[in-house]
Amino acid sequence: MGQPDDMLDDDNYPAYTMGRAADIVGCSQDFLRRLGEAGLIDPHRSAGGHRRYSRSQLRLAARAHQMCEQGTDMAAACRIIILEDQLAEARRHNQSHPTH
Repeated sequence: MGQPDDMLDDDNYPAYTMGRAADIVGCSQDFLRRLGEAGLIDPHRSAGGHRRYSRSQLRLAARAHQMCEQGTDMAAACRIIILEDQLAEARRHNQSHPTH
């Protein structure tokens, strides 16, 4: 286990409470809850059962929030982001493993 500073540098470390995450993203806590229900983000649960979010999850939430603000249905926004990320991952995999 690294030092706390190392953990805060980790994009996947669940450092943010739901309230702080909502402030950073500029959305409601209910919006974050619904993103979890839609399967876009799966927040870590603290020992007391409170949701904790990582920076990478906040980036996903911000993308979804922006799309919803522009009129995209939340379920559609979540599907689009998941597909975009799967496509980006496939492209990275193809670049690092050329077929010729």
